[in-house]
Amino acid sequence: MDYKSAGVDIEAGYKSVELMKEYVARTARPELLGGLGGFSGAFSMERFKDMEKPTLVSGTDGVGTKLKIAFLMDRHDTIGIDCVAMCVNDIACAGGEPLFFLDYIACGKNVPEKIADIVKGVAEGCVQAGAALIGGETAEMPGFYDIDEYDLAGFAVGIVDEKDMITGQDLAEDDVLIGIASSGIHSNGYSLVRKVFDMTPESLNVYYDALDAKLGDVLLRPTKIYVKALRSVKEAGVRIKACSHITGGGFYENVPRMLKEGTHAVIHTDSYPIPPIFRLLAKEGEIEEQMMYNTFNMGIGMILAVKQEDVDAAMKAVRKAGEYPYEIGKIVSGEKGVTLD
Repeated sequence: MDYKSAGVDIEAGYKSVELMKEYVARTARPELLGGLGGFSGAFSMERFKDMEKPTLVSGTDGVGTKLKIAFLMDRHDTIGIDCVAMCVNDIACAGGEPLFFLDYIACGKNVPEKIADIVKGVAEGCVQAGAALIGGETAEMPGFYDIDEYDLAGFAVGIVDEKDMITGQDLAEDDVLIGIASSGIHSNGYSLVRKVFDMTPESLNVYYDALDAKLGDVLLRPTKIYVKALRSVKEAGVRIKACSHITGGGFYENVPRMLKEGTHAVIHTDSYPIPPIFRLLAKEGEIEEQMMYNTFNMGIGMILAVKQEDVDAAMKAVRKAGEYPYEIGKIVSGEKGVTLD
């Protein structure tokens, strides 16, 4: 009896590490100390010692049941982008610069090529965010996960000077809300999505005229990473007064999180284009509008609040970063919450 006969292939683990090295190398930052394979990752903070009050910010998350789509389509090279996005977008929301990322993959069977594909996506997400992929763990857990399934989670650390943190505390009436377009569903609401559509490889490969694409391709589109867009706004000299990453819970849960007491957000739902996938979901699933906005991002992945006089500069900066901004609403006085009209 040995470990391999129990379902854990140590040699496959070694091969996975070898295959992923080239992807990890793409994410290197000057502050990174040491290489892949140690017991821990080291990152120098020397460059940030001139900040007045250097403050670490962190984020951790997973991809959720969107993974089920990847399993069915046997496509694993983009799901890692989602994992990184879910973590670093939260850091960016606080005004932070992501520094490094760690991933955790748990699987029923270590297939080195599949693990490398997952890490390829993680590395691409790190490149988009400007973060170093400093380490990770691949755990082969036979009997706990099905042989063709895995889970993926991540953890990111960033830094911000305390004076530059986005807290919402100076939010005021008549501040303008700018929404930045999402790429689609991102990584939330897939338990509902999987109830609406038939989840088979055949159904996911059906082409929909309304989507101008195959259903599975649309459902697997990676989550947008907004780090560069928010950095561009800051570099344009615009103070982001409050920020919300629209994830699970949609508008109704996430928008109030950016508000201080005594402020209320008003969002005009006709102020930006809603991607076709959401209209198809609502139609096929007979989902009421309120539930759609309480579950999905509905085409807006990040919301920023800025002064009226800063709107043009902020919109220009977001476009410069390659994203699509829309003026979607404003801040009014009132009970902390959000109104969609």
